[in-house]
Amino acid sequence: MWIEQVAVVVDDYDRAIEFFVGALGFELVEDSPSTTNDGRPKRWVVVRPPGAATGLLLAQADGDRQAATVGSQFAGRVGLFLRVDDFDEQYARMRAAGVEFATEPRDEPYGRVAVFVDVAGNRWDLLGPGGRSSA
Repeated sequence: MWIEQVAVVVDDYDRAIEFFVGALGFELVEDSPSTTNDGRPKRWVVVRPPGAATGLLLAQADGDRQAATVGSQFAGRVGLFLRVDDFDEQYARMRAAGVEFATEPRDEPYGRVAVFVDVAGNRWDLLGPGGRSSA
């Protein structure tokens, strides 16, 4: 058993793809036409980090209730966690790509961490191996 994907509600498919693929370096796994439960057109868009098994379903908000959740799916707290092998390299690359970081990098018992915000406004931890000393 495993989690195949997790939905992230976004304002716009193309902006979300640009962020996750362009700024974060994810792979675009699928972008297919689909329909809502009542037959209206939508897209089935899945992205995931290279080599990962679990993906994100980028779900464009449909209606007021879903639109209200964009950026607040986790009630303002960090709700998604991106683990990388080389924290400093990824942090620098993401900053250069325009990713907004809400905190500066810091060392915790579980590794190096900085909070960033995705295109929809959700907060993520960028996590890497520890070992750097705080001065």
